[in-house]
Amino acid sequence: MRIAFLSAPEGVEQVELTEPWRAAEGAGHQPVLVSTRSGEIQAFDHLDKAGTFPVDEVVGETSAEAFGGLVLPGGVANPDFLRTDGRAVAFVRDFFARGLPVAAICHAPWTLIEADVVRDRVLTSWPSLRTDLRNAGATWVDERVRVCDHGESVLVTSRRPDDLEAFCAAFLAEFAEAGASATA
Repeated sequence: MRIAFLSAPEGVEQVELTEPWRAAEGAGHQPVLVSTRSGEIQAFDHLDKAGTFPVDEVVGETSAEAFGGLVLPGGVANPDFLRTDGRAVAFVRDFFARGLPVAAICHAPWTLIEADVVRDRVLTSWPSLRTDLRNAGATWVDERVRVCDHGESVLVTSRRPDDLEAFCAAFLAEFAEAGASATA
């Protein structure tokens, strides 16, 4: 399954990109780095610059239809940039409209709020997003990972880098189930 990893050109938390990426590859999926422009993205280790990664596809030139699922890595800047880009927000919203699974960690639910896809869902995030999520109509819980099957689509959320092992296991299980359902 092709899995989109959506990141702004600057500001993604490196470990929240690389660990789920490795997990997806290890499970036989094809991770694809999607961004708002071509070239490279700049990753961070908290506030310090870390590695750079080549962009595979650009929002506006690809669509959710080309993928089996979406992973939204966090970091404070990444979702803040993404939620101000209409094409990125539409790209995210399209995964939900198509009933494709989505996984988001740390601050990534900010992008989900902007896409207006959290209402009536139960999810977790970095604790500072609690009020934002509640104001957007979600129920926020303080859990390592939360799977919310809303009927038409599954959303897997997690709080922070310390939860990456649980996050990766949960999103891989949900993506595998969605992939099996799509081929049945």
